Amino acid sequence: MVKAAPIKTYHFLPYKYGAELLLDLGRIETLKNYVLDRTLHQVSFYEIVFIEEGSGIFLLDGKVMSITPGTIIFISPGQVRRWEIKDRIKGYTLFFEKDFLHLFFSDELFLYRFQYFHQYSYPTDIKIDERSFGKCLELLQEIEREFGQIQNDSNHMIRSVLYQLLIFLNRHYAQIYNVQRDTYIHADFYRFRSLLEKEFLENQTVEAYTKMLNISPGFLNKICKQFSGLTAQQMIHHKLISEIKKELHQNKSAKEICYEFGFSDPSNFNRFFKKFTRTTPLQYRKNI
Repeated sequence: MVKAAPIKTYHFLPYKYGAELLLDLGRIETLKNYVLDRTLHQVSFYEIVFIEEGSGIFLLDGKVMSITPGTIIFISPGQVRRWEIKDRIKGYTLFFEKDFLHLFFSDELFLYRFQYFHQYSYPTDIKIDERSFGKCLELLQEIEREFGQIQNDSNHMIRSVLYQLLIFLNRHYAQIYNVQRDTYIHADFYRFRSLLEKEFLENQTVEAYTKMLNISPGFLNKICKQFSGLTAQQMIHHKLISEIKKELHQNKSAKEICYEFGFSDPSNFNRFFKKFTRTTPLQYRKNI
């Protein structure tokens, strides 16, 4: 078995500014040991990276994306990534815990309403025009100024700016990839996305999720196709492949991963993985 180095995990520092604050903003060029880490690593929080200058490659859950000025990258908790920088990178990184918004909006599905987070079928990066990117920088700089003079109500001010930024980015993402941008189409779809994150190891059939949601398989497929372009089963399969890839980075055998994900035997596991990736699990690991 090919051994892989354990994946480092970065966790959020909620008391960096004294009182608890579940969001932070930094300049990429000042956070080299974290943001530009060349080793495989993951984060336990949400992050959005804004590239102003520089070039290179960013790998996220095995997907390769080019870094150029105007690129914005969306990272969800637990995704495995690595940087390969060619030219010096300049820009911002915005990172936050889910509770930073959940406590304010009282909506546990809030972050599942945006297309770019917990996304397994479409890219998790966009490149926008200079004017729109400038609008993003204005909002980031507004947050940055608030961090420069933290007050008791700063978290409320920052939340309001972040909310505007998230909606702005969702509109661009939806337009670029021709997907539904409405963040309030059917709550059942967002509940499905949320359940899929928590239940995918134990439940890998559409019927299991429709029972939890108390809706019909036909209705779930309809809203999944409307918002994601995929059927419910396809979404489940994309989630499984994404998580299997993550496990292949760890020191586990393909056989261990096979049974962990509920496959009956290694041959079925290999066929499933190859169907979606055109390579076997062992070949994928060797190419890491």
